[in-house]
Amino acid sequence: MDFDDFDAPARAGLAALAQDMADHGAERDGPIRSIFGLLGDRWSMLLLLLLAVAPFRHAELRRLLDRLSAEGGISQRMLTLKLRLLERNGLVARSVSGDVPPKVGYALTPLGIELVGEARRLLGWVQASGARIHEARAAFDRMDED
Repeated sequence: MDFDDFDAPARAGLAALAQDMADHGAERDGPIRSIFGLLGDRWSMLLLLLLAVAPFRHAELRRLLDRLSAEGGISQRMLTLKLRLLERNGLVARSVSGDVPPKVGYALTPLGIELVGEARRLLGWVQASGARIHEARAAFDRMDED
């Protein structure tokens, strides 16, 4: 890539970033983009945190999301789509019992457990930085008022 219109330190940093992106995937459906997308979407992080507590059935997850989410209720279709996406990425395992009617349950995989551990570290940083984030927002909003 051509970064000639930037100074030498910026060029070096941009070249290193471009190489890192080329090495680790910048494609649309690559793991980096899809996993960060999951962590930032409306439901997936809370689903992962719930499944870190225990395995749950579909209906239990829906009731728990209704109770715990600031977003309000989730539709059955949306919950199914989110769980399938988490399953596709290897983070959640779906199990079906031999009962009639069958009972469908969801649990974290080892990969999902690892991701939740890393996400908890990020959540801890956000919680520890909350006051500074609020201060920055207030300062920005005051500038916007002037």
